[in-house]
Amino acid sequence: MSIFNYKQRNNITLIAIILLGCLLFYALSDLFSSILGAIVLYTIFRPFYLYLVEGKKWNKSLVAVIIILISVILVVIPFLTLSFMMIDKISTLNRNTFPIEEWLGKLDKFAGSNFKQPHLADSIMLRVGSLATDLFPSILSSAVSILITLLVMYFLLYFMFVQMREFEAGLLRYAPFREQHAMKFAVALRDATYSNVLGQGIISIVQGVLLANGFLVFGIPDPVFWGVVGAFISFLPVVGAPTLCIPAAIILMINGHSLKGVLLLVYGLIFIGNVDNVLRMIINKRVANTHPIISIIGVFIGIPLFGILGLVFGPVLLSYFLLLVEIYETNRMAADRLERIKTGPDI
Repeated sequence: MSIFNYKQRNNITLIAIILLGCLLFYALSDLFSSILGAIVLYTIFRPFYLYLVEGKKWNKSLVAVIIILISVILVVIPFLTLSFMMIDKISTLNRNTFPIEEWLGKLDKFAGSNFKQPHLADSIMLRVGSLATDLFPSILSSAVSILITLLVMYFLLYFMFVQMREFEAGLLRYAPFREQHAMKFAVALRDATYSNVLGQGIISIVQGVLLANGFLVFGIPDPVFWGVVGAFISFLPVVGAPTLCIPAAIILMINGHSLKGVLLLVYGLIFIGNVDNVLRMIINKRVANTHPIISIIGVFIGIPLFGILGLVFGPVLLSYFLLLVEIYETNRMAADRLERIKTGPDI
């Protein structure tokens, strides 16, 4: 006869599950971006998959391959192209061949005479280089790691779609909360993904295009490059692309183009800034609203973990965590009410 009763054996099993789960989580930490990327793409393309498979009666495997090709063309290739372009420009800065070097010299002279900061430009360039290293570690390290990440992500995504019903049924079966709460979590997860990825992605692209057009009109060199930079930093709701117009306007003023500088400042802070607010209002009416604090904290969490992908994955991951906390609190309150019903009112 066993020395443990049923409850003790169950607790030992639970401890073993937790320990093995932590070990597996640690072992898969390098592939976490692949797993999270597959979840995000699955959430985004799920309605399209159901439309083709259940509505149009297309083959499951064929639709999964089509979705993978679409995501590669629309997401992976542009993202990698823009990232490599930024890295090339940053290396150009280091070789002192980028036109901004002349501006930085004038900025040093201006800051030295007015603010007693003669090496302000050097400090700025050091910080830019440090930020670039933090943002692009995976791309700078090796192409092999990128290839492995993409292969694992699309391998998972393929089987998540082809075996969709089994996959979702398994999630419901092993979810640590009731089915109605699991469905609520699924809806909230979808809304959070749409808000952080699609909503913020649209805003970033629009702001980047507007910034590039403004720099082109006002004669700032490499407007496409700065538009890409603006699109990336637009994932930060407090910073955003309009803030790039401030140093650009100062540079124009230093070079004697005061009117252009003022107009560029007005264009960036008023026009681009208000376009950002209008787009957020429209998107928030259609999908869930992600609080700016979640976006900011999520970015600081995501960049050390995922590099440039942390601009997207960080807020998504933080939103998922807060959703789980909300579900846990709902379950706890329900359990407390049930316990009070069973024990009866206090006498």
